[in-house]
Amino acid sequence: MITMKKTAKALIVAAAFGTVGLPVVAAETLRVGWTTSDSAQDPYAIMAHNLQAELDQRLPGKFDVQMFPNNQLGDEKQMLEGLQYGTLDVGIITNASIANLDPAFQLNDMPFLFADEEQAHGVLDGEVGQEILGKLSGKGMIGLGFAEGGFRHMINNTRPVVAPDDVKGVKFRTMQNPVFIGMFSSLGGNPTPMAWSETFTAAQQGTIDGLEIPLAVIVANNYPEVTKYLSLTKHTYSALGIIASERTFAKLSDEEKAAFKESATAAISKQRTQVAEASAQLVQQLEDAGMTVNEIENPAAFREQVLPVYEEFRGAIGEELFNKALAEVKG
Repeated sequence: MITMKKTAKALIVAAAFGTVGLPVVAAETLRVGWTTSDSAQDPYAIMAHNLQAELDQRLPGKFDVQMFPNNQLGDEKQMLEGLQYGTLDVGIITNASIANLDPAFQLNDMPFLFADEEQAHGVLDGEVGQEILGKLSGKGMIGLGFAEGGFRHMINNTRPVVAPDDVKGVKFRTMQNPVFIGMFSSLGGNPTPMAWSETFTAAQQGTIDGLEIPLAVIVANNYPEVTKYLSLTKHTYSALGIIASERTFAKLSDEEKAAFKESATAAISKQRTQVAEASAQLVQQLEDAGMTVNEIENPAAFREQVLPVYEEFRGAIGEELFNKALAEVKG
């Protein structure tokens, strides 16, 4: 009798709080990975935390977002495999690494293609960008958009890069991507493909003379400690692919899928603003840290020297897609 009374009382209390018949559902783990640091200035980290905040707003209680920075889940090649197999749910991946899966992504890495961030956003958010992201649909992944990595610049320990000839003979670490290898080769440099996880030590030990990365990544990963010269070459706009696993999306309802995509779009917009606001401060911070900073004299001279790269990759990227992008940046 006492047990029955306790049970009835519990049901009354549960009913009062609207919990009768509602099972307790644990939040689903959502693993988000990237290769750089988890710092307030790192564009990859900013994107990851923005995505978490937007998902919490649109799908409250749905996900337990777990962050895996600093190559914790492997390098970008391994993370792309994880997205395909469903062992990683969302990856923030450097565009050049994604291009190893489909050559259409090589378009984004064409040297000196975009004059500024606004022009890059217009192309990547529009028809060209959507067509590129769509190439992932048959590979077990869903492209949600492109976040801001910032323009890439050259840092090294040999000399400031002011004119194209200054690149000659310098051993630059590049991503394992043929466009970047081709760019440095056309400028007379010595491109050295290397995993990101090995690069800091290689610069520290003199295995390489330098590398090319965005400002925020230079700061966040302490490169003033191991490199002397920062040349603001703006040679490539660094697009960060925001990619979800198809296996993760398959578990969501149509409404949840839409909310997830909306969250990614909102997070990208916010992240771009934050990265842009930090750029000027980052240059000053790098100068204060002891780096010698310079502008390049004539961007057109660099552009002319790397034109063979355009012709080399135009066919692989797709003639129609390539021309559509060129028309947009020239228009």
